[in-house]
Amino acid sequence: METSSEGPVADGGASAPVTVADGGGAAASSVPEAAVVGSDGAVAPRAVVAAPSGLSPSRAGDFMQCPLLYRFRVIDRLPEKPSEAATRGTLVHAVLERLFDAPAAERTAPRARSLIPAQWERLREARPELTELFADDPEGERLARWLAEAEQLVERWFTLEDPTRLEPAERELFVEAELESGLRLRGIIDRVDVAPTGEVRIVDYKTGKAPRPEYAEDALFQMKFYALVVWRLKGIVPRRLQLVYLGSGDVLTYDPVVADLQRVERKLHALWEAIRRATETGDWRPRPTKLCGWCDHQAHCPEFGGTPPPYPLPVRAAESAGREQGRMGPD
Repeated sequence: METSSEGPVADGGASAPVTVADGGGAAASSVPEAAVVGSDGAVAPRAVVAAPSGLSPSRAGDFMQCPLLYRFRVIDRLPEKPSEAATRGTLVHAVLERLFDAPAAERTAPRARSLIPAQWERLREARPELTELFADDPEGERLARWLAEAEQLVERWFTLEDPTRLEPAERELFVEAELESGLRLRGIIDRVDVAPTGEVRIVDYKTGKAPRPEYAEDALFQMKFYALVVWRLKGIVPRRLQLVYLGSGDVLTYDPVVADLQRVERKLHALWEAIRRATETGDWRPRPTKLCGWCDHQAHCPEFGGTPPPYPLPVRAAESAGREQGRMGPD
């Protein structure tokens, strides 16, 4: 999972853990380097602006959805309001992770439900901005419904997998690999299972509903991304990729082969080249879709009459047609 973050068999025990860990530029601006422009146009301090240094599944998805959204999130780092749906997903993921701290026989639905209040409190302490979610709910009725919905998602998981028969090798595992080209790929895998035979399964929990079959390939992109990182780090092609959809009670599985991962690698290189060009030229095009209605950055988007904040990185002239292609980063 990539929590904003940037988130796919047979049940079996796991033996030795898989330890899988290792981790753009563009023009002068009137906004100081150590500043960020908020949704209200105010300038606030922040860390020095830097060009993108690698890709995660979430950020790759952002660029494919809308290059300007990628810029707002990665380069401008514009603040976004927390959402109930995304926060509920984070809470459910935390509960499912912590449940495996208990002995196998004690991994029951009642125990999982009992973890919700403490994990919600822990989440609020770590992210104080989440108090805004229910600031207009003095009686706590909406919060109670929201927590009940989280309980339902947790309970549904027990109809899809049996945690008493699982011993994950890794949970919430950060992975990072550098490809031969220099492109760094990184992300967080919800769960890694390793069978006694050594076969690896990558599992991701989704609190929404499973996509229609014609969109299954898009859903599997994140999982193939993780599989590519594991393959490049460990030389192992995961046996299975598994997406567990708690919102609809579906499980989507896919068994990758080397050719799949090579295609994903080529796609990511092409994507990174497009990001590099946009970073250096400052040319981030909006890509309007029906998802724009949920975007926090309409005030800065030209599609809605807004103006992006001044670009905080140095801009280069566009490359000439005869220049060597396939390079990344500054010369």
